Amino acid sequence: MTCTDHPLPAPTAARSDDSTLFAALELSRKSWLMATNAPGEEKVSKRTIAAGDGRALLDLLAGLREKAERRIGKPVKVVVIQEAGLDGFWLHRLLEANGIESHVVDPASIAVDRRKRRCKTDALDVDALLRTLMAWARGERRVCSMVRPPSPEDEDHRRLSREREALVKERIQHTNRIKGLLAAQGITDFEPLRPGHRARLDGLTTGDGRALPPQLKEEIRRQLARLDAVINDLKTVEAGRDALLADDTVAVSTADGTPPAAAALSRLKGLGPEFVSILCLELLFRSFNNRREVAAYGGLTPSPFKSGGIDREQGISKSGNPRLRKMMIQLAWMWIRYQPGSAISRWFTGFAGTKRGRIRRIGIVAVARKLLVALWRFATQGVVPDGAALKS
Repeated sequence: MTCTDHPLPAPTAARSDDSTLFAALELSRKSWLMATNAPGEEKVSKRTIAAGDGRALLDLLAGLREKAERRIGKPVKVVVIQEAGLDGFWLHRLLEANGIESHVVDPASIAVDRRKRRCKTDALDVDALLRTLMAWARGERRVCSMVRPPSPEDEDHRRLSREREALVKERIQHTNRIKGLLAAQGITDFEPLRPGHRARLDGLTTGDGRALPPQLKEEIRRQLARLDAVINDLKTVEAGRDALLADDTVAVSTADGTPPAAAALSRLKGLGPEFVSILCLELLFRSFNNRREVAAYGGLTPSPFKSGGIDREQGISKSGNPRLRKMMIQLAWMWIRYQPGSAISRWFTGFAGTKRGRIRRIGIVAVARKLLVALWRFATQGVVPDGAALKS
């Protein structure tokens, strides 16, 4: 008798002694695809739910849990995973509020097929997500990177700095549009942000001595009106930001006896309210165990490529918080200018010297990484960066 006469039973999707129901969600605008791995079942089940229907998802999970509990005769725990993305964290909070363990994963950290032409469908993606969750539950913590969802309060506090970033970008767009329209007429000395720009607009003449065409003048007036609205909104947002930084309950240091982070950081030369607000709201709202975690969260850690005889650097990882990384590069240049006597600035001078180009850019990224760790230590432990000057 051969082994094919009596084949072994198909392996079950979940262990018979397991009491956890795993569920993975593939979210989209039109529908949600859910893959479940229940105790005792022989296969992974997939179901579709209308996008945004949280109540239907909760009812479906409750029904699957009851069915699994009847099958194995003991309580079943439900664990759900979803990717971080457009839907934010409301679904995660809904699941947690209803007693369901929920995880949000960084989609870029999930392993994928490395073939040049790999298949990609929602069904394959949700299967991979489910396998990732089960591996994580087994203790394989390096299989992916889980996101730490902020509290609703911390998430709401961030809106001021993020709205300001959008408003500054819009202000630049309107300003450039006005300058471009006038440059096409030979006028290059008009500054839309200076006082009295409307009165000066009436006296402008083109490069060939003509008055501004009436339709062009009206278009510029409308652009100026939009620019004024953006400037007013920007003043309101900055006032709200300053009030938020003055609140001692926002981004308070975890170290005993240290002052609030915003007040501490504001004492350093070169750090204005916008830099301080981003550091407090994008970095210090969460805790870190060491400097490596801080640098990795800022995406400022190196990415080596070593295989056999190959040994080269690929630059920084650019993972983590992109707003924090962008701000730290800007702050690094400010730090070199306003804190020339600090140890970090002296290191940059010794590294780059009078060189230009790539070496200088590499050096400033290293300064950003060193500075991020130093400011984290200063805000949480009260350790002043070596050689840094405080505001008088």
